[in-house]
Amino acid sequence: MGRHLELDGQRIYYEEYGEGEPLFLLHGGMVGADSWHLQVPALEGRYHVFVPERRGHGRTPDVPGPYTTENMTAETAAVIQALVDAPAHVIGWSDGAYVAAYLALTRPELVARLVLIGQAYAADGETAAVRKFTYSPEIADWFREDYARLTPDGADHFDVVFDKVMTLWRNPLELTLSDMARITAPALIMQGDDDDVRIEYSTALARALPEAQLAVIPGTGHGAPVQKTDLVNRMITDFLQPAQPERLLGLGALRDGSSRTGQ
Repeated sequence: MGRHLELDGQRIYYEEYGEGEPLFLLHGGMVGADSWHLQVPALEGRYHVFVPERRGHGRTPDVPGPYTTENMTAETAAVIQALVDAPAHVIGWSDGAYVAAYLALTRPELVARLVLIGQAYAADGETAAVRKFTYSPEIADWFREDYARLTPDGADHFDVVFDKVMTLWRNPLELTLSDMARITAPALIMQGDDDDVRIEYSTALARALPEAQLAVIPGTGHGAPVQKTDLVNRMITDFLQPAQPERLLGLGALRDGSSRTGQ
């Protein structure tokens, strides 16, 4: 069900489903709550699911100023506090994963368990192709129609929001593995095997975090939650269980070895 939250001069759209422990789904850049439509049915039977749309995305109006991971994280923290004011499970995809990770770093009291899908947090974690993608002249065509369909700001505002998002994508906040190692929430690091994140980087990230699991979804790109919905949903719901099963014949694959990436 769609609702609006008035918060510090911002009118923020969010969707709300189910009952249980609070869980927030954070969308990627230039998309909105609809991007999670295949995950909500798998989660709403067990969790109180919230799907907020950040500034200038989906049905949430734009606000003056640039987009940064810092201001979008502060916005997300305020939304969590306003809606549940308690630790919540946080699942982020793409830009949403950046926000989720930074939230876990800066507001750890708000994050119970953390799922990070398809995102590097430093330039050396990105594939070469993703850099080219962010400068592609056709990229605007991917998003213009959906933006016009949902935005309260009018279709003509697309270029303003698109420029802000591209500036963010081309100048991301750099978080080293040492920075990320300060995340205390249990985390599931997930990506497609042909995603925009180097698999070696995700492995190094999972090694760096105090309590992490790693999932590489076969046969998928950046759209793993759409391409392999049942598999991704099962991995998420399994990970969110408070009692994790003991590893059968755990022989140190993830913890064995050190990383030279991002230090």
